[in-house]
Parts: sequence; structure tokens; C-alpha cells
Amino acid sequence: MKISCIDIGGTYIKSGVLEDGVLTDVEETPTDGGGGARAMLSRVAQLVRQTPGVERVGVSTAGEVDARTGVIRLSDNIPGYTGLNPRQILEGELGLPVAVENDVNAAAAGEFAFGAARDEQDFLMVSYGTGVGGAVYIGGRLYRGRAGSAGEFGGLVTHPEAVDPARQGTGSYERYASTSALVARVTALYPALTTGRDIFAHLNDPTIKKEVDAWIREVACGIISLIHAFDPALVVLGGGGAFAYIKFIKPKQGAKVSADPDDYEFEDEEYENEDVPEQGEQEDQN
Repeated sequence: MKISCIDIGGTYIKSGVLEDGVLTDVEETPTDGGGGARAMLSRVAQLVRQTPGVERVGVSTAGEVDARTGVIRLSDNIPGYTGLNPRQILEGELGLPVAVENDVNAAAAGEFAFGAARDEQDFLMVSYGTGVGGAVYIGGRLYRGRAGSAGEFGGLVTHPEAVDPARQGTGSYERYASTSALVARVTALYPALTTGRDIFAHLNDPTIKKEVDAWIREVACGIISLIHAFDPALVVLGGGGAFAYIKFIKPKQGAKVSADPDDYEFEDEEYENEDVPEQGEQEDQN
């Protein structure tokens, strides 16, 4: 069976084809969510049509998803997405069966079946990208909560002093620990560095290293809180951008779970550090 696999994120749509247990034709396309959710879903349908012979479509997506109906209960990253039913829309456009799941729930299911959590019954997954999402496995089963929105770790309040009741999400974990938050910190100093990949390629610069250390502190504080709340056997970290490089960060010898970046070190030999653009210097985009 040939299955079209789609992952809708706030920044990128990732696509691929699964056939006989092998994933091929992996691509990355800008989400361009500013054009609206319906236009974005039309681009998803176009991506599926590029592959002849597809029999089913599996969609993992940012936002809170009603697993029973396929409706997006809440999405902060794509305008007009809240309240839409991507399963219904895509089935209507493609004439194929479509399954829709929250992106981090889908990633956790993959880790449970094939990856880092394969031998674990009780674990958490935390994903860092445009925002911060999560998933909870208890007793070998995905825990959805009463309303199906368990695991929305990005909404945890980690900075109560910054909470403004008039502004949704202020003081929350994802405002400080997402890849977007890291990019915002560094772009304020180096406008040419606009992605997590750019930033981690320039860790030889002390100013950038300082900002990354501060971001790691934010990430670690949230993880420590989750460990105290759930007592999991494992926490799987994932996401795009900067967390493509998480394998390059490891605890120092003898260090325990800590919010102190001094307890971690970077394995610089895994990538090449590039020259850092001058502060305020823009890369030529032509």
C-alpha cells in the first residue's frame, strides 16, 4: 500500500511516501500560513497529487486535534486553522481516506513503535519548533486527557512575572523555549541568522553561545518540571530547526538533570562552525 505522509508545521510542510515500510521522496515546503489555512490545505493536496498511485493519506499537524472528528480545536500558528476539518477538506479534494493526528502525538507513536521509546511504557515527548508541543504515554498508551488536549506543554507558565491576562500565551514555556524564541534572541543581535540551523553553525561565537546557553536553561527548566510531574522513564526531545542538532548536546561527565547550561557540552566535531556575520549585517538574498 502506498501512503502519502504529510506533516503540517507552523513553518514547514514535510512530505514523503511510505510503501512497504520504506519512506521515500521526503521533501520540505514552506507552510506560508499567512495566506490562510484553506490555501495551505490546497497546497497539501497538491503535494499528495504529485505521487501517482497513493491509496491513503496520513496527516500530522500542529494544533489541538479532535482525533474522533478531525477538527482543529485550536491552532495559534496558522491563521484561520482553528475550527477547520482538514480530514474532511482533504478527503473532498483527493477522494482518498485521510487520517489526521496532532503532530507530536504522531511523532510519539512513531518513537514508541520504531524509535527511542520502543522499549518504554511510560514516557514523554516534547517537540520544539515554532511553538512547543508534547505527548504523554502511560502504560504503553497515548494519554489524551478528558478533552483530548493532554500534552500541550507549551502552555505551561514558566515566567509568571510576564503573564498579561490581555495577551494569550504570555509567560508560557513556548514563548521562551521554542526554536522561534531562540531565533528571536539571536536575530536581535545577528539579523542574518534566521534559523536554528544557522545559529548552531556559529557556536564558536561567544555572544551566540551565551544566547544558546540561556535558551537551553529555558528548555531544561520546563523538562525538569515535567519530570517532577509525570515521573517518566524517558523524555524524548524532537522538533525541527535547532533541535536537529540536539544530538550535539550532551551532559558532562557525572552531571544530572540540570537547568544549568554549564552542565552540558557541545560536540563541535560533528559540524563545521562558519564565520559569523557582523552584528546588524544582512546576508545578500539576491
